[in-house]
Amino acid sequence: MMKSALTYLGWLTKLLVFLLVLGFALKNSHLVTFVSYLGYTWQAPLIVMLLLAFVLGALTGLLALLPYLFRLRREANLHKRSSGQEAANPNRPASSIL
Repeated sequence: MMKSALTYLGWLTKLLVFLLVLGFALKNSHLVTFVSYLGYTWQAPLIVMLLLAFVLGALTGLLALLPYLFRLRREANLHKRSSGQEAANPNRPASSIL
């Protein structure tokens, strides 16, 4: 009973956010001009520019996070390998893991 109520609450929240973003997009549909280097200009609705800025920001954040994720993955693989070796050799004392 509680799980279905939370599911409906989640869908209701998603619908509310969607309607708010849709209303924002409809209210801000006028054209804006993006002026770049070397004289390049681009005109598009404001919501398109905002969406583009959001996507570029999210991609930049993901790219900044990649080295950390690769390091965590490498450490997890090393830990998994060392745990497998300890299980295979029960006579060797277990190493302390911090």
